[in-house]
Amino acid sequence: MLAFLKRWRMARFEARHPFPETDWQVARERVPLLGVLPDDPAGRLGRRAWYFLHHKRISLHPALREEGIEFDTAGYLALAGQACLLTLGWQDRDHLDAFSNVHEILVLPEAFHRRVEEMDEFGVMHEYDDQRAGETSHQGPVVVAYPDLMASGGLDGFNVLIHELSHKLDMGNSLDADGYPPLPGDMDPREWYRVFMAVWEDLQARLERGDITPIDDYAATHPGECFAVNCEYFFTSPHTLVAAYPELYSLLTQYFRQEPAGWFGPRV
Repeated sequence: MLAFLKRWRMARFEARHPFPETDWQVARERVPLLGVLPDDPAGRLGRRAWYFLHHKRISLHPALREEGIEFDTAGYLALAGQACLLTLGWQDRDHLDAFSNVHEILVLPEAFHRRVEEMDEFGVMHEYDDQRAGETSHQGPVVVAYPDLMASGGLDGFNVLIHELSHKLDMGNSLDADGYPPLPGDMDPREWYRVFMAVWEDLQARLERGDITPIDDYAATHPGECFAVNCEYFFTSPHTLVAAYPELYSLLTQYFRQEPAGWFGPRV
């Protein structure tokens, strides 16, 4: 019965909102990350992105509209496609559940500042201004800066949408992003902890020695950021992650049920 209702609702949605195939193809041409997907998963992603657009708010700050900045249908699909890429390997129900805490994506004109308080290992509280390309909270909007959004979508390890929506996945079992999202039943939490801890310790050791880290060293600032940064690399520069932390790449293929390195072909 539930399966029948699901099919009926989807058929009703598709009848009311026919999928704009041409706009999706334009989105894939504009965004290299969407363009590397094979046609079959790309088709599924496009339809998920279309559904996402009709059930989540995508808001542009009034200052952007005053500057004449607006998204066409292909632009909105490009944004939603990058968001939905994280859960493309999951069943529809799991995809919808994972993003149940995503209500709005808000695009701001520029990066923004937050006053941050952090306690160091000696118990001393430090305050500083932190410039951010994006942020989110458990039930709050996903906020991204327009310049960073426009810089996303490439194949270079950076994607502000994937980063912030990874935090949303991370918050599926807690109010804060702690690097430990809800795991499927066939994954061992102890293995997750072991692999991520090894990456965390390697990053810390490299920074202490003054070495260059193989991924963005922002991953070393907090376990939640370690997860989010590695998700960026997993989808947008998987060969970098395979070369740096092959166990982590393998772990994330289990978690996301996807194999992005296969989209890119062999590394040259």
